[in-house]
Amino acid sequence: MNPRRDMRNNRVSLFDGIEEGGIRASSSYSHEIDEHENERAMEGLQDRVNLLKRLSGDIHEEVDGHMRMLDRMGNDMDSSRGVLSGTMDKFKMVFETRSSRRMFTLVATFVVIFLVIYYLTR
Repeated sequence: MNPRRDMRNNRVSLFDGIEEGGIRASSSYSHEIDEHENERAMEGLQDRVNLLKRLSGDIHEEVDGHMRMLDRMGNDMDSSRGVLSGTMDKFKMVFETRSSRRMFTLVATFVVIFLVIYYLTR
């Protein structure tokens, strides 16, 4: 047989167990590092999930508050519409009668004269 080949085979068989042990050791060390990194990543994700949960709860409360405010504004607008339509009906009645029309013209004239005098004296 070839002495070089025998020496190479001896060297491979001699260092074979050490290399595997070294690989196994680094593999288990790598596995521990991976587990530690995974745990840190999971903790970070859990913190983010908790933050998003609180944020979504705050948004929900804000939306509920705005919905209540919009409902109140809608009700106020409905009541204002009723009052305004009543006022418009009264104006129509005033303009339909001739004597009321003269009275309105007289009142409007006095208001205009008052405003002119006010601006002149100012």
